[in-house]
Amino acid sequence: MQRMDLGDIEKAAAQAGAGDWIDLSKGINRRPWPVPDLPPDAVRDPGMATQERLIRVAAEWFGCLPAQVLPVAGAPAAMIPRLFSAGRAAVIAPGQQRHTTLLRAAGWKVAQVPTAEGAAGADLALVANPGNPDGREWSPDLLARLARSVGYLVVDESLADARPDLSLAPALPPNALVLRSLGPLWGLRLGFVLANPALRGRLSASRPVGGRVLHIGALAMADRPWADDTILYLAEAALRLDRLASAAGWRPAGGTHLFRLYDTGDAAAAQDRLARAHVRARRFPWSATWLRLGIPVSSAEWDRLATPLR
Repeated sequence: MQRMDLGDIEKAAAQAGAGDWIDLSKGINRRPWPVPDLPPDAVRDPGMATQERLIRVAAEWFGCLPAQVLPVAGAPAAMIPRLFSAGRAAVIAPGQQRHTTLLRAAGWKVAQVPTAEGAAGADLALVANPGNPDGREWSPDLLARLARSVGYLVVDESLADARPDLSLAPALPPNALVLRSLGPLWGLRLGFVLANPALRGRLSASRPVGGRVLHIGALAMADRPWADDTILYLAEAALRLDRLASAAGWRPAGGTHLFRLYDTGDAAAAQDRLARAHVRARRFPWSATWLRLGIPVSSAEWDRLATPLR
C-alpha cells in the first residue's frame, strides 16, 4: 500500500529515465498498516457503536478524553480556516506550508513568524508540532502559554505519533484545537480534531466519516504491537539514514521519525545524484541546500540508496 505521487515519479523519469524508482520524497511511512479484508456485514450498518469505539481507542492513544475527540474524513487542516471569522493569523514557520495557503484562500491575513512570541496577539495562531520539514519541536508548556496570548490556537500534530511527550492533547486549553491524522504513520485517510466540548460541538456536523473508515480506523489504532514495532523501526532507521548521509558529506538539519532533512550544500545537485540511481528525494524552492529523504523500507532500498551516497 505504498502511496506514490505518480506525477513526481513521471517528472523524475523524464529527467533520469524510466525504471524501478524508489520514492523517498514524501514525509510518510512507506510501510503502512495492512488493511485486512473485511466481510460486508462488518461495516454494513456501523451505527454509533463503531464511531464510539473508534473515539475510545483514539482518546486512549492521544491521551485525552473521549468527549474531546471528533473523527473527520481525510486531513482536518482544511476545516480550520472557515471555523472562525477571518482575521489576523500567525503561522509559526517553517511548518506545514499548506496551512498558510488554506488560511489565505479563506480570507485570512497571514503572517509567518519564526517564534511563538511572534504570534502573540493574533486572532488565530497555528503551529505544526513537530514541524515539516525540519522537525522543529514545541513543548506543551510553551504552547499552553501561547494559547493564553491569542484568540485561538491550532496545533497540527500530524507527525506526533512517535512523540506523545510533545502533545498538547492531555491538557487542552479551552481555546485550542489539536489536529491529528492517521495518514503519515498508518496510511489511512482519517483525521481527528481534538478540542474541548464547546469547540468540538461547532465541528460536529462537518465532514462525516463513512462506516468502513470508522471500522478500519478503530482496528488500526487498537493494533498497538504494529504501531510500536513500526515506530521502533522508523526511529532506528532514521539514525541509520543520518549516518549514511553524514558519510556522504551532508549535515543533518532536522526531521522526524518519518523523514530526515539534510543540508547538502547544493540540493539540486544532490537530488540529481540520487535521481541517477532512480531514487526520488524532495527539495524546496525556498532553500538551495536542504533535501528531504523518507525512510527506506527494505534491504534492497537501503542498498540502492547507499550506492549514490558512497
